[in-house]
Amino acid sequence: MHLLVAAVGQRMPHWVAEGWSEYARRMPPNLGLSLREINLEKRGKNADTRRLRAIESQALLAAMPARARVIALDVKGHGWSTGKLAKNLEQWLGDGRDVGFMIGGPDGISAEVLQQADNRWSLGPLTLPHPLVRVVLAEQLYRAWTITQNHPYHRA
Repeated sequence: MHLLVAAVGQRMPHWVAEGWSEYARRMPPNLGLSLREINLEKRGKNADTRRLRAIESQALLAAMPARARVIALDVKGHGWSTGKLAKNLEQWLGDGRDVGFMIGGPDGISAEVLQQADNRWSLGPLTLPHPLVRVVLAEQLYRAWTITQNHPYHRA
């Protein structure tokens, strides 16, 4: 099984790439974690953000592996605890399908693409910068895996 994160935005600060790489490196070989960056459409003073969000959202959806379970990160989605994420990960491992996560740009993910996702997951009510979401997601996926393995990383 493979975990793919598609995220809008490129050329992230060094700390983002470093944080992402650290957690992706820790994942076991049978549970790869990879990142696909999607172009952020140029926004001007009078930009049509609805159209730009639609373009970015379609690119996120197109980046998802064939037959993958698709999870959209969305502030209006369901909140999952780390334990719930670990249970979901166990189910996904049993299912054997790849899992794709979509992180939208500054204007989020279009309603049309959100409707096509298998799940909508909220990391909580806080507004987080999109670069930070990548690192938080990678860490939580690693933590969930450690829980499934009774690894001491998660001590709660």
